Amino acid sequence: MTVATHNVVMYSTPYCPYCMAARFLLKNKGVEYEEINVATDAERRAEMEQRSGRYTVPQIFVGEIHVGGYDDLNALETAGKFDDLLADNKAS
Repeated sequence: MTVATHNVVMYSTPYCPYCMAARFLLKNKGVEYEEINVATDAERRAEMEQRSGRYTVPQIFVGEIHVGGYDDLNALETAGKFDDLLADNKAS
């Protein structure tokens, strides 16, 4: 089952292992997401830092809700709460 949403945004860099793990988790769940590469884009990195209050990648948002990094995403998934968050923020 694919969760159709463009409300999921992940700020990342290409070679970050946590970013790779987050990509894998999202793709395996069939979650569509927008990925913003902040490796060479200072403006987008500043946007990420302003939105999240954090400097590390990945930073994942579902709608306006800041999930956090990969460990936070994985904890939500393990607890069975990620699907509920996606459902609550499904694109209309």
